[in-house]
Amino acid sequence: MKRSSLTTRLAQAAGLASMLLLAACGKHETPAPTAPSAASSMAPTATVAIATSAPAPASSAKPEATPARTGTSAVNTPAPATSAVLPFRFGKLTLGDAVNADHEITHAVDHFAADDKTLYASVATVGRSTGATLNAKWRYLEGRGQLVSSISQSVATDGPAITTFKVQNPDLWPEGKYKVEISIDGKPVASQDFRIGKR
Repeated sequence: MKRSSLTTRLAQAAGLASMLLLAACGKHETPAPTAPSAASSMAPTATVAIATSAPAPASSAKPEATPARTGTSAVNTPAPATSAVLPFRFGKLTLGDAVNADHEITHAVDHFAADDKTLYASVATVGRSTGATLNAKWRYLEGRGQLVSSISQSVATDGPAITTFKVQNPDLWPEGKYKVEISIDGKPVASQDFRIGKR
């Protein structure tokens, strides 16, 4: 009889501990932005928007990584305690020429005009991360795979998130074929070819 009482108490203590841990999951610390290296007149940046709903589809370098909403991530309430914690992983890559206030692509394209000043790559991820590093490498394929820019962003999230990378060119983009390559913690997870030229 003492053994079942002890088992009951241990189960109650474990339940209380798990509820305290789940309550602490709502706490978010904004990671410090990191600046990548790049060597052209394009200015790459990255932003992160975190949400609990499903992710939306989506030059000389002056690299900077800017978190969403002036220095903080856009964060909604955490997922219900009954859902299982998923490992952090890639969801979807979307290219476009416009984003909304939540940094989601609003006009998806794979063919940009040479005079488009800003190109966006939106990366949807799912799962929990305490600081995974997302990286976007933009390459000009006509120039033998010449690196246009590379920018990284640390992502800390308890659920689905959108990280948007952008490159800017105050001049005309060279026409031709390009590619953006996405990696998580140095491991390639997606790439997409696109063109710049007459639409």
